[in-house]
Amino acid sequence: EPQFKNKIIGENDITLQCVDQIYGVYDEKKKLLTGQLRKYPEKLIIYCKDLRVFHFCLRYTKEEEVKRIVSGIIHHSQTPKLLKLLFLFSYASATPNNADRRNQTVMFDTLEDWRDELERTKGNVKYKAVTTNEGYRVSEKLPLYFVVPICVSEESILQYEGRGIPIWCWSCHNGAALLKMSAFPKEQDDSTSQMQKAFLDGIYKTISNPPYELLKTDDLSSSLPSLQDIQTAYTRFKQLFLIDNSTDFWATDVKWFSLLESTNWLEIIRRVLKKAIEVAECLERQHTNVLLIEESATDLCCVISSLVQVMMDSYSRTKLGFQSLIQKEWVIGGHGFLDRCNHLHKSDKEEAPVFLLLLNCVWQLVQQYPPAFEFTETYLTVLSDSLYVPIFSTFFFNSQHQRDTNMSGESLKTQSGPFRFLTVWDWSVQFDLKGQAFLNNPLYAEKPKPDKSQRKTARFKHQRQLSLPLTQTKSSTKRGFFREETDNLIKNILGKRIGKFINSSDEPPNSFREFYDSWHSKPVDYHGLLLPRIDGPEIKVWAQRYLRWIPEAQLHGGGTIATAAKILDLMEEVQSLQVKMDEEHSQAISRDVHSVPLLRDSPRLSSLFPFASLQRQSIKPALPTSTWKDLEDEDDLVKRDDEFVDLSGDML
Repeated sequence: EPQFKNKIIGENDITLQCVDQIYGVYDEKKKLLTGQLRKYPEKLIIYCKDLRVFHFCLRYTKEEEVKRIVSGIIHHSQTPKLLKLLFLFSYASATPNNADRRNQTVMFDTLEDWRDELERTKGNVKYKAVTTNEGYRVSEKLPLYFVVPICVSEESILQYEGRGIPIWCWSCHNGAALLKMSAFPKEQDDSTSQMQKAFLDGIYKTISNPPYELLKTDDLSSSLPSLQDIQTAYTRFKQLFLIDNSTDFWATDVKWFSLLESTNWLEIIRRVLKKAIEVAECLERQHTNVLLIEESATDLCCVISSLVQVMMDSYSRTKLGFQSLIQKEWVIGGHGFLDRCNHLHKSDKEEAPVFLLLLNCVWQLVQQYPPAFEFTETYLTVLSDSLYVPIFSTFFFNSQHQRDTNMSGESLKTQSGPFRFLTVWDWSVQFDLKGQAFLNNPLYAEKPKPDKSQRKTARFKHQRQLSLPLTQTKSSTKRGFFREETDNLIKNILGKRIGKFINSSDEPPNSFREFYDSWHSKPVDYHGLLLPRIDGPEIKVWAQRYLRWIPEAQLHGGGTIATAAKILDLMEEVQSLQVKMDEEHSQAISRDVHSVPLLRDSPRLSSLFPFASLQRQSIKPALPTSTWKDLEDEDDLVKRDDEFVDLSGDML
């Protein structure tokens, strides 16, 4: 019985939104299936967006059954749909009344939520939550409530449907704030452009005066890759992990490094992290407000603003804090999940893995600084899977307006009154208590409560967070791809330490490099500012998400799961001892304790855990090279699975 079992999606279940591509096999040749078919295949291969690959043999099925099965799958998973026909609405009709539990995550759908956030970040002195968009009279793209500088008038917000208005995201401890703005369309006639320019000049002058800090604007559409570039890179990248068979795996493995670099996906992650560090430097060291500008302010603005908050605000590194951040910047902030995930298959041109890009960037931070995060990489992986589970409303609308208008309408069959949508943040819907234990980091360094006797020490510890020294520090030597890293690259599995050179032309400016090196030369404060390491091979592949369904890539008894299993064992032991001590001291009746999973047999776990069980089959590669000789005796590997079998050399 698997210890990490999804209660909604079974091991072999595929939601229609999770289907990526469908291939048919005709006479051993693979062909992409779309629309009406003249001839039906003898085998069906389904590629999923969570990187699973399913094979269905149709050779012994009646022809009319093959036609019904294949046509049905293609029609329901590939053709354009109406929003109300999504399973989300059918499921909402049957959701019990008590299922709308928010699990303490701040949803940011009320004015009080925004005011509380302003108070938490000490931003309420210079910024105000406004109700101007109630009834969506300003814009259907904006949320009902949002925050703007106090000096911005209601007339200004109404003038251009919210465009050209700096919208508050977050305030730093020193008063500097992170803002975003929806840009004006570039193609305008001269008179309109002049009016809009005058309007913007007025706004900039207003928020550049005291009590506001200096303002730096950053047009993300020119300083970061386009959405089309991101989509192209990810499409190439994911093909490396959609493995049909063992032979294909070993064939691509020989040229793994060059294939990975050619996708450009890791380079995009590095550029996004670098941009977030630049913004953090302006806020932290220069005490400057930063205004992120984008056409709609709902794509790359969401990525950068979320990353900056994760790096600078330790609350965003807790589970509830991170979930509230996603609600604020993405769900209520108006990211077009419906279009970007292409849930309705209306337009491939709108599709782009923007939210996945954020999760990949956050994963880099999680694996570099594990004690700083209350959640695990498993949590991020499950969250990425939840994008395609059509029972939660969280990732299935383009805006708060779209959700609200579709919530009140009646369904096509029996539903009357408002729909009761579930939120993805109630993890009890998908996992039992044992499963949820895998989402929580047992090594999280909780923020210590302030103690009067340690006040001086605490003040000294926070010094690094508040202001960084400006002294020039010696730049760390660049780690070469073919120098001391070579041995580690060969020993690590599938590009665990793969990266790209920072070209001399792409070297950060002196102030950035000084800030970056100065921070990395000091001990890490897990509750202060966190800067990701972005040089060369520090940017890695999110192995758990992308390799979890590939048996050939597993490490028997290896990977991070071996360590995690031991830690969970110790936690359970400590909990049971605590219960015994409590019973002895108080003589009270034993209370229920939700223990974490018991994983005593950790050597039998593989690095595919907890998503896939141990795969014992190993198919001999069709490559006649001496490298594969150790794999020729398959039975020997099965017998030796109690030992640590080091396949990393063969993987490369």
